[in-house]
Amino acid sequence: MFGVAFEEWIKAKEAHLAARSVVIERANLKHLSPFFGKMLLCDITAADIAAYQAKRLNEGASPKTVNLELGTVRAILRKHRMWAAIQPDVRMLRTSEQIGRAISAEEETKLRDACRESRSRSLLPVVAVALSTAMRYSELRHLHWANMNLPGRSITVGKSKTECGEGRTIPLNERAFALLSFWAGLFPKRQAEHYVFPAERYGAAGDDFLPCAHSVEPTKPIGSWGVAWAAAKKRSGVRCRFHDLRHTACTRMLEAGIPFSVVASVMGWSASTTVRMAKRYGHTGQEAQKQAVAVLSGAGFAVSGAQNWAQSQSDDANAVRM
Repeated sequence: MFGVAFEEWIKAKEAHLAARSVVIERANLKHLSPFFGKMLLCDITAADIAAYQAKRLNEGASPKTVNLELGTVRAILRKHRMWAAIQPDVRMLRTSEQIGRAISAEEETKLRDACRESRSRSLLPVVAVALSTAMRYSELRHLHWANMNLPGRSITVGKSKTECGEGRTIPLNERAFALLSFWAGLFPKRQAEHYVFPAERYGAAGDDFLPCAHSVEPTKPIGSWGVAWAAAKKRSGVRCRFHDLRHTACTRMLEAGIPFSVVASVMGWSASTTVRMAKRYGHTGQEAQKQAVAVLSGAGFAVSGAQNWAQSQSDDANAVRM
């Protein structure tokens, strides 16, 4: 049965999947189980896949979410060599190519001011570093001091969402270097295996704001910035996701004329993802594209010369007609 096959599959994959990916797969199962849970793998058809898609869409799930859930079904059927038989008749849902949005400089200032007022003392540093490095939420959360090279002004990403993202080195700009140097000074007894943003406890709800955490667990990463981030956004009036900080960093690099290949290395994209992102971010960095094609004008090119040539062609055409 599908439910049994899922448990076997997830146990075999746990050693290779990130902890967050395991959580996502189990969350997918909560939706898949009522529909596929008691079905035999050999009985699952393309019609069943289509029926599940319709059911989830009627429940308000987005096409992307439904595709991710069916990705779990596909992985299990592939493991048992049963996906190929139905694949030609399965159509995944079309999804939006929206990549999020880049926040403006004014919005960034409002966000930073709101983060500065947060009870979570790590919120402002992590937001600023996200904007300065384009690192993912999970990459920042799982960052160890061993990944930091402050003398060399760089970060080596540890655990990442993708294989290409893991182990990449990102230089620190002046803002990120200054903030992380100050942050490091708050942990004079830090060890290489300690987390850069550790789990911390603050005053109970209703207490006055406490500038310092009263309890720090350096061997555990911070659980989440979710509550603090939501509160900061509300104070600032800026509507965005944390992941939009990564979009913002990417957009700003491209608009500054940084080559796409260089941006891809900073972002930690695989070759296939780079191709896909090139299409998504195709509207960005048009100034750099203008500079690129300007080089193709050639030596000694003059606008007046082109105009004279065009006029001569027009005169010749008129002469023929006469």
